[in-house]
Amino acid sequence: MRGARGFTLVEVLVALAITAIALIAGFKATAALTDNAQRQGTVLLAQICAENRLTELRLARQLPAVGDSELPCPQAERQLLVTQSVQATPNPNFRRVEATVSEGGMPVLSLSTIVGRN
Repeated sequence: MRGARGFTLVEVLVALAITAIALIAGFKATAALTDNAQRQGTVLLAQICAENRLTELRLARQLPAVGDSELPCPQAERQLLVTQSVQATPNPNFRRVEATVSEGGMPVLSLSTIVGRN
């Protein structure tokens, strides 16, 4: 019998293990990219909600009342909640307004601005 040609069982198992490790790494990278894309989508929708609320306050052309309030902001079939916090400043002609957007009780984004008397 001549020398057998081909791969041994150990060589095949090592090749399969290397392939499996590469596939698992690829799946993890894909999952991370998918999670990041979903997170960016959520942040974009939250930014739209916060900027809309702050723009509404500027367009009202009056100083907002000091205090906190919550407003729903449905975006792309998601239920976001904008928590608006208005604080007095040392100058009585201005108010500090912070809009925090959350989804399911988890904060997503917070924007703040100064609103003045027009």
